[in-house]
Amino acid sequence: MQAQAIVFQAPQQLRVQALDLPTLGSNDVEVAMEYSGISTGTERLLWDGTMPAFPGMGYPLVPGYESVGRVVGKGVNVDLPLGTRLFVPGAQCFTGVHNLFGGSASRLVVQQSRTALVEESLGAEAVLMALAATAQHALAGGTPPDLIIGHGVMGRLLARLTVAAGHTAPTVWEVNPARQSGAEGYSVCSPADDARRDYRAIYDVSGDSEILDKAIARQAAGGEVVLAGFYRQSLSFAFAPAFMRETRIRIAAQWKPEDLAHVAALANSGGLSLGGLITHTGEPAHAQAAYQTAFGDADCLKMILDWNHSA
Repeated sequence: MQAQAIVFQAPQQLRVQALDLPTLGSNDVEVAMEYSGISTGTERLLWDGTMPAFPGMGYPLVPGYESVGRVVGKGVNVDLPLGTRLFVPGAQCFTGVHNLFGGSASRLVVQQSRTALVEESLGAEAVLMALAATAQHALAGGTPPDLIIGHGVMGRLLARLTVAAGHTAPTVWEVNPARQSGAEGYSVCSPADDARRDYRAIYDVSGDSEILDKAIARQAAGGEVVLAGFYRQSLSFAFAPAFMRETRIRIAAQWKPEDLAHVAALANSGGLSLGGLITHTGEPAHAQAAYQTAFGDADCLKMILDWNHSA
């Protein structure tokens, strides 16, 4: 068995390459991909070569952890019917390349336990499960946000999850006027238009390495800053303002299985909307252009690849 996979040969160099798939294990499923997402966080760092030292890092590599498709093969212990639609958060199924995170391919072999069931009604939007799970992991770790910095996909999902959980709707900061629209049940503004300085929980998903001083200046005493983005540069902050406020800083890392299960149940039931976030669709045969658009076009909120016609 073989799959067509996106392979980063070196920073900003990729090709679609045929790679061998392993024999199915007893608990494995083979999934024919319909769509995969391009992440503007960690995947951008892999693309431009600025990813910090990270387990499994190296070139050539297969990126991607936002894939959705259908079961076309299964091991003897798998009880899912063929044709079942699944979300797959990456895989480690290819040899001869680094699998970081191994999900951008026409077919994947992965353990059933790592996947999540996907309702037909979600369509291509199901690729957003990993980002929603990441937002849920940040939210589950402490006080819900009353300020979110950044209105990209992560910021929108975090705001939607906050509202869906019954918490007070947060304020969202966005400096790009083109991204200030699209709010669902919360408000978006430029930081310059917000005079408030008593936020209890500020969640940053902007990836701005200079964000801490800006956030701390708007905190209430004893407030928390949650770093829920991914930062290519070292972060620092002025000590005196943080000292006076007794600032707490929390880092939200990768989602856990329970986070994925939670958001999958919400999305499948209609309790969490994933709509309006995918703005661009590319073909694997033109992946180089798709990646350049995803990372270089300010109007591109989310780029996905359509694998439906790939072998």
